[in-house]
Amino acid sequence: MFMPRKVLEEKLKQLLAEDVGQGDVTSAAVVPAELTVEAAVMAKEAGVAAGIEETAVLAESLALTVKTEVADGEQIKNGQILMKISGNAQTILSAERTILNLISRMSGIATTTRRLTEKLKKAKATAKIAATRKTAPGLLYFDKKAVLIGGGDPHRLRLDDMILVKDNHIAIAGSVESAVKRAKQNAAFSKKIEVEVTSVTDALKAAEAGADIIMLDNFSPKQIREAIKALKKAGFFGKIPLEVSGGITAENLLEYASTQVNIISMGELTHSVRALDVSLEITRIGNKGKKRASK
Repeated sequence: MFMPRKVLEEKLKQLLAEDVGQGDVTSAAVVPAELTVEAAVMAKEAGVAAGIEETAVLAESLALTVKTEVADGEQIKNGQILMKISGNAQTILSAERTILNLISRMSGIATTTRRLTEKLKKAKATAKIAATRKTAPGLLYFDKKAVLIGGGDPHRLRLDDMILVKDNHIAIAGSVESAVKRAKQNAAFSKKIEVEVTSVTDALKAAEAGADIIMLDNFSPKQIREAIKALKKAGFFGKIPLEVSGGITAENLLEYASTQVNIISMGELTHSVRALDVSLEITRIGNKGKKRASK
């Protein structure tokens, strides 16, 4: 995912501004205004690095000097230094939590995604792991990018990305066929139409109506196989990508992958993130080269 640097800076500054509020009163009270320091951001457990680019951009936009020691997507070890930051002490301390939150959350998402994609590869499954829009408000871009870094698919990024006809749309339209027909009549030609269905019958109706993608929502592996059997009989299987979503975990992932679906979307990649443990430590204080005592 690419975003012009200035646009990314604005997103990041909004996150920082939320945390800083009217000012960092602790740093203002305790830390001399002109003091400079060096700091290191360190992993406290193994995982996949993510958010390195974003935090470097944030730090540099604050006139800090950054030296990255790893790149996004790299496997990292417990105790490994991820980046070094130097500059004004008050600024570093004010940005510390925003920097750590980004790296820890994005690395947690990337680590989980990598683990699941590797699990599929080892089983020689062809299904692709995808995210959902169940992200934290304000963090959609960062959550989705972390999924990409981990080897997954971000799915649609926003509501304007593609047409996804869900149960409430169908309820208002009256039927799957009517919903797809309206979508085809009113949407731009460039937008794919995905339809969420909850029964084998509706999966067939979506295919017959011309859906580009069919999402089998909360289907068990047995129900998925029944849907595939029906789609094969009707001549649609292999022509329309099949996505499955709902109730999928690391424990039952391979069972779902064995059904021959193309996409497995998992909300847990982003809605219940286990953040990677990272910390920021001051390593040198002031121009005299005074090193901080180790803990």
